[in-house]
Amino acid sequence: MNFSNQIFRCIYAVTCVCASLFSISGFAETTKNKAYEITPFLGQMVASDLTGDLTGEELSLGSASNYGIAFAWQDSPNGQGQLMLNFVSHDFNSEATDNLASQKHSFDVIYAHFNGVAQFRQRSYVTTVSLGLGGTYIDTDSSDVMYPSMTAAIGTRYEFNDNVSLVTEIRAYASLVDEDDDSFCSNDVCSAQFDDTVWIDTAVNVGIAYKF
Repeated sequence: MNFSNQIFRCIYAVTCVCASLFSISGFAETTKNKAYEITPFLGQMVASDLTGDLTGEELSLGSASNYGIAFAWQDSPNGQGQLMLNFVSHDFNSEATDNLASQKHSFDVIYAHFNGVAQFRQRSYVTTVSLGLGGTYIDTDSSDVMYPSMTAAIGTRYEFNDNVSLVTEIRAYASLVDEDDDSFCSNDVCSAQFDDTVWIDTAVNVGIAYKF
């Protein structure tokens, strides 16, 4: 998937999530006269294993670099509302058999979520706890699909001043997937399958938050 398609998919994913959530939460009213914050971030992500379609062998995804951006508004002295986009590309090697050599495959994942963030302050340090709902967009060599998902995170912030903070967090994504999905299949040949109905991706992220 080329870069322009990645951007298009990001916009599409976050638009779908926002459209449904904004109508429920009354976003325009709740963010009126609030402080806003934008946070670009990057990190490393590890996902649940996939399963080989031929023998059921576990296929490890290893770790991969991820990057994203979050937009937040201060909803209360100790709480934020937040929209977050996160992108990662995972690699795996398919099963090797007597008639088929192992091959390297990759697929792109875009997470788009609406989060509530609780902040626990101690001078310049802030501990954060976040929960969110949204969607997971998966693009493989043969198809693309979107699943509902939730995310949870715990993190810290160090506030250099009123406008700039260093942000760190450990974040997990849980996507409700279909074990019989054919996203990894082409011409009736499948390189992998999801191992369970819940697929987990876990990230360690670092970012810089700018409040305006």
